[in-house]
Amino acid sequence: MATSLFDLTNEVAVVIGAGGVLAGAVAEGFAEAGAKVAVVDLRPEAGEARAKRIRDHGGTAQFFQANAMERDSLLRAHDAIVASLGAPTILFNAAGGNDPKTTVTPDNPFEAIPLENWKRNFDLNLVAGVLLPCQVFGPGMVARRKGSIINIASVSAHIPLSRVVSYSAAKAGVLSLSRFLAREWATQGVRVNTLTPGFFPADQNRALLFNADGSPTDRTQQIWNHTPMRRFGEAQELVGAAIFLASGRASGFVTGADIRVDGGFLAQTI
Repeated sequence: MATSLFDLTNEVAVVIGAGGVLAGAVAEGFAEAGAKVAVVDLRPEAGEARAKRIRDHGGTAQFFQANAMERDSLLRAHDAIVASLGAPTILFNAAGGNDPKTTVTPDNPFEAIPLENWKRNFDLNLVAGVLLPCQVFGPGMVARRKGSIINIASVSAHIPLSRVVSYSAAKAGVLSLSRFLAREWATQGVRVNTLTPGFFPADQNRALLFNADGSPTDRTQQIWNHTPMRRFGEAQELVGAAIFLASGRASGFVTGADIRVDGGFLAQTI
C-alpha cells in the first residue's frame, strides 16, 4: 500500500503517450499509487492494452485517443477525461521522438537536413510534448489552483549528443519552456518540472541499440562507456521519480526542477 507521502489517491493523472514503454510504466505506477489514470495515446491498440493492464492489476484507468499534435484532439480528450474520471491534477507529457532524416551521418550531413524534418522534430518534442498539452490541461489546473505537470526532457538537452542535433535542440526547448511555465504558475498552485531519462531501450531506439541477433551495437557500447553504471535504465526506474514529482506532499516546494534518471550519464566526463 502506498505511504501517505507518495499516495496519489483522489488524483486524476493524464499520461500522454502511455501506450509506450516508459510512459506506460509511469501510468501503471501512478495507478498503483492510487491515482485514476487517463491513458492518452494516438494508437488505440496500445492505449487500450495499457488501460486494461492497469485495471487487471486493480487500478483505475481508461483509454482516451488523442493526437498531441492537434489542439482540437487534445481538447476533446480533456473534456472526455473530465466527464469520465474528473478534473486532471497530474499531467505527464511523454510525446516525443527523433525523425531519422534529421540524424547526422556521413550520407546525411548537418547542412543537408531537410527543413520539414527538422520542424517535425520540434513539433513532436516541443509542441506536442509540452506546448499544446499544457495549453489544454494547464488552465483548468490553474483555475483550481492544483496541479503537477511533468515534461520529459533528455540527457541530450543538457549535452547535445552526436548525430541527433535536431532532437537535442528540441529537448533543450522542453527544458526552457518548462521552466518558463514553472515561473508563470508558481503562485497559482501548479508545479511544472522535467524528468530527464538517460538511455532506456524503447520502441523508437531499439534498432539503434541492438543488432538483429540481440547483441549490442557500437552505439550501445559508446553509451555504456559514458554511463558510470555501465548499463541501460529499466522502465520501472523512472516511476519513483515521476511519483515524487506528482505528489504534492512529497514535492510541494519543487518547481522548475529537472530530475535526472540517467545512471550518472551527465556526471561523466573522461
